[in-house]
Amino acid sequence: MSGEDLAHVRRVVDAVWRIDGARIVAGVARLVNDLGLAEEIAQDTLVIALERWPRDGVPDDPGPWLRATAKHRAIDAIRRRARYSEKLAVLGRDAERDRTDELVDELDDHIGDDLLRLIFTAAHPVLSTDGKVALTLRLLGGLSTPEIARAFLIPEATAAQRIVRAKRTLSAAGVEFAMPTPAETAERLGAVLGVVYLVFNEGYSATSGTDWARPALCREAMRLGRVLAGLLPEEAEVHGLVALMELQASRLPARTGADGRPVLLGDQDRRRWDRLLIRRGLSALDDAESRGGGPYTLQAAIAACHARAMSADDTDWGRIAALYEVLVYVRPSPVVRLNQAVAVGKAGNPERGLSIADALGAERALRDYPQLPAVRGELLAELGRRREAADEFRRAAGLTRNESERTLFETRAAELGPAG
Repeated sequence: MSGEDLAHVRRVVDAVWRIDGARIVAGVARLVNDLGLAEEIAQDTLVIALERWPRDGVPDDPGPWLRATAKHRAIDAIRRRARYSEKLAVLGRDAERDRTDELVDELDDHIGDDLLRLIFTAAHPVLSTDGKVALTLRLLGGLSTPEIARAFLIPEATAAQRIVRAKRTLSAAGVEFAMPTPAETAERLGAVLGVVYLVFNEGYSATSGTDWARPALCREAMRLGRVLAGLLPEEAEVHGLVALMELQASRLPARTGADGRPVLLGDQDRRRWDRLLIRRGLSALDDAESRGGGPYTLQAAIAACHARAMSADDTDWGRIAALYEVLVYVRPSPVVRLNQAVAVGKAGNPERGLSIADALGAERALRDYPQLPAVRGELLAELGRRREAADEFRRAAGLTRNESERTLFETRAAELGPAG
């Protein structure tokens, strides 16, 4: 087989893995009840495909081929474990074999349940935030270790270490591949949604590096959100998160200019916004609000105010400020209150907005957060205090780790005047 044919096979394997990888790992994990072993079996299955398909040809339906091969690898693993058990207790042999056959028969009948188990396991409370994100992207997103490293601008060794440490933590804690109890579900679902939104935010506003945004991460987070919405259709906040991500992502095409520089919301060409994503986001928001909703739904409603405005001047800042008032009550946090300061200022009361922002100065969580001085800078500029505003933007430029954002802040400072 030529090098071109080999490259084609590899592309097919990669594409099928992105589509079916999570289902393969989830199905095998239910059989072997070990997430680390399940991923090893899934990776072995890919190696088998890369060895056989160049010789035998790519199957007409490669997804089922991979699932069947992974299933047989899992059976082998279980039988090896059963043979080991036989040495310890001959009487357990038949029960182990019967259970194996039963699980194998069910492998393709519980894809939805298996995916949910995988989602909840990857975001288990015993894991660190970094571990949850890395494991979720690895197992559910199908991203390779180098891809995860590039996405978060970390060394490959660091990404690999996070994944390995997360698996070891789950194993050491005796975490089973199972759904949370009804009492645990609400809290665990919140953790899952938090991981997905963290991935989206890193794509939407990169915290470091040269890129203003990384759309590939946004797309991956939205895909995971849609999977969750399909698996948990009655959960309002799942729809709320999907709505929020899609409405925010609709602005991505307009967030950078032709020169590659960042363009702020008020200056964006709204004709470049993705109208399909807006329609989908508004539909998801309707689904969320019809079921009650919560913090993600409120944030989506705020994003909808921007999406419905034909121009920046048409934005209903009064409604946005009112929604933030509710959000501060429902989920108080320094960042939410900072966003409230912006909305209050835009709604015609920059003095009150500045007062809210000033009150956040003592917040430990915002000590090195560049958006705090940036917001203060905008509010001071609204009040005509240009020199102070310029100093705040220079402070923001010194705090950010994103080069595009630093340029944006420095430019705004230069527009407002010399240092005070």
